Amino acid sequence: MTSRSSKATARTSTEARAVARTQTLIKGRDGIGTVRKTTLPGGLRIVTETLPSVRSATFGIWAHVGSRDETPALNGATHYLEHLLFKGTARRSALDISSAIDAVGGEMNAFTAKEYTCYYARVLDTDLPLAIDTVCDMLTGSLIREEDVDVERGAILEEIAMTEDDPGDCVHDLFAHTMFGDTPLGRPVLGTVDTVNALGADRIRRFYKKHYDPTHLVVACAGNIDHNKVVRLVRAAFESAGALDRADAAPIAPRDGRRALRTAGRVELIGRRTEQAHVVLGMPGLARTDERRWALGVLNTALGGGMSSRLFQEVREKRGLAYSVYSYTSGFADCGLFGVYAGCRPSQVHDVLKICRDELDQVAEHGLPDDEIERAIGQLRGSTVLGLEDTGAIMNRIGKSELCWGEQMSVDEMLTRIAMVTPDEIRAVAREILGQRPSLSVIGPLKDKQASRLHEAVA
Repeated sequence: MTSRSSKATARTSTEARAVARTQTLIKGRDGIGTVRKTTLPGGLRIVTETLPSVRSATFGIWAHVGSRDETPALNGATHYLEHLLFKGTARRSALDISSAIDAVGGEMNAFTAKEYTCYYARVLDTDLPLAIDTVCDMLTGSLIREEDVDVERGAILEEIAMTEDDPGDCVHDLFAHTMFGDTPLGRPVLGTVDTVNALGADRIRRFYKKHYDPTHLVVACAGNIDHNKVVRLVRAAFESAGALDRADAAPIAPRDGRRALRTAGRVELIGRRTEQAHVVLGMPGLARTDERRWALGVLNTALGGGMSSRLFQEVREKRGLAYSVYSYTSGFADCGLFGVYAGCRPSQVHDVLKICRDELDQVAEHGLPDDEIERAIGQLRGSTVLGLEDTGAIMNRIGKSELCWGEQMSVDEMLTRIAMVTPDEIRAVAREILGQRPSLSVIGPLKDKQASRLHEAVA
């Protein structure tokens, strides 16, 4: 005999299930490349892309939280939490989590960025149910025990030390600080020795409960998969954890805002006994939603995106002043960065900086010739496709697109948009971005006289 309360529970469950919404966002050819999205009651979004020709699948969960969501005292909490979700749940120990994926030849990892965190597993298509159950269990059932926090603290401090030992990596953190100062975007994702040592289990648990609600999560899956099966497996995993109880909850919107970044002419130097000086010369860029980002992408490719780029040719090929030299862009919800990196002997740093500054000024004033634009467009289109040829990259694309833009763009649409960039658009974005007074970050063994001359590069 069924009780009245059981009937009410069943009815509530049925009503909740009825409001799940499924959409086809991108219709592929013969089912290949079809992107579908289901929003579950409780606000959890699930996006998939089907690729019947492969034998693998990548499953990931994206969290709408990054280091820019931290207060100064919580700096490093997002990354710390990323580590702790691998340390065990009520159903699995840390060894159970890692051995489950290892036993089927899969790979599992995670990464933390300024505005999001992602946990993923890549496995054979037949092992996808295992990957889904394991990753969902980690995200919904982490214990965050005091002893695990203490043990993992040591690992994170070693990771910070490892980064400090790599000046070519560390200089990008310094550049973020140079541009953003002591703000969430300017602080390191890993945190500092002091902030990591100060973080305890209680504070991290509160951070976890606040930011890992289903409304803050996007599930993404790509490969030889069936969308409806993925939805069923994810739903079962979250419901068994009691994570979808708020049937009327809605997903949070992508980040927005218009942060005005007005940094110019700042120089930061960290003296360190290294064989090379590592420099980043740059200025404010564009937010990731800015329509001019396509033109900036072509401009960046032409300036420092490959062996035929201006900076590579002028600094390395013609003069042999550096082994590694490139330009890059970083887009956030409300602002962005454009930077030029080079690693060179300390005695050559001023020559390298002068060449880079001259090239930026030249392009800002005169733009790029048509042949360089055409080559950059072709290179960017090709690298875009080649960078999306595995299920992990595709999972990243659809997951990040849903979390950060709230929409999907097919590869064909991306290629068309790149091809549509005009010389006038590139000249306009070059004048605006490269015409700004740059700032400079340097790590290396520069002597006092050399260091005093660094301001010449940003004058």
